[in-house]
Amino acid sequence: MLETTGKIDFTYNGEIFQTWYKVVGGLKSGGRPLIVLHGGPGVSHHYMLPHDALAASHNIPVIFYDQIGNGESSHLPGKPKEFWTIDLFIDELENVFVYLGIRDDFDMLGHSWGGMMATHYVAHRQLVGLRRLVLGGSAPSMQLWQMSMSKLVAEMPEEFRETVKKHEENGTTDSPEFQLARLAFYKKHLFLLNDWPEVLAKAYTSLSQNPTVYHAMMGPSEFTITGTLKTWSVVDRLHLMSVPTLLINSAQDEAQDVCVSPLFMKIPHVKWVQLSRSSHMHFMEEPERYFSILGEILTN
Repeated sequence: MLETTGKIDFTYNGEIFQTWYKVVGGLKSGGRPLIVLHGGPGVSHHYMLPHDALAASHNIPVIFYDQIGNGESSHLPGKPKEFWTIDLFIDELENVFVYLGIRDDFDMLGHSWGGMMATHYVAHRQLVGLRRLVLGGSAPSMQLWQMSMSKLVAEMPEEFRETVKKHEENGTTDSPEFQLARLAFYKKHLFLLNDWPEVLAKAYTSLSQNPTVYHAMMGPSEFTITGTLKTWSVVDRLHLMSVPTLLINSAQDEAQDVCVSPLFMKIPHVKWVQLSRSSHMHFMEEPERYFSILGEILTN
């Protein structure tokens, strides 16, 4: 399968950064391209790489890229918290569209934070060439995401809750005890299988090596949001999203139904699929069903 990688110059507020990208399949093969938006914010593209299977199975060119601040794109550890906004990343995404020449006919898939980005983009800007939108494990507001996380945290053992509270209050969320507690949460709601695939481990290693973007936009952890996304919401604009949209979440997903329901109720042309045996990484935990659903939606 043809693979192309490169870096794209991205100018923002007079500065030039570089966005790394990878295309699996040929953009001129006749299939409608799918651009994949990874989560985090601050996690690299690697864990989304299983979506490259669509190139071989459905002749869909799949585009991956690393948002600036992480992965193979420009790292900017010295930037202040205020630099990291959702509009920054949407401008970067538009720059990728223009460079690759796909903005007139394409599909878009956003997972977790990537879905928030995609929802914000479609709700605020005219995307004439967007044919299908897929939102996986995502939410239309950070308040709803926080509600989902609070529900899941409340269901964890008392020892876990006390550990999280202690380290958040003391500002010691980088401690080994807190990290072990977070891993216990991840085993229930991020990825259920015992062994992490290499691509998932690589993505979260990238985050741990440079948490600049995550800390600025989310805070020290997802349990209590303190970053620049704390008040973010597009709930009041969902009715403006005219593109056919597929919503996916899972029974044990970090994005519980409280996150997904407003997307289903307010987006005019929408389908909601819930997977029953997986968590936040549903495309790794139930790949056969997930990619069957995805392939059908994206080739219609």
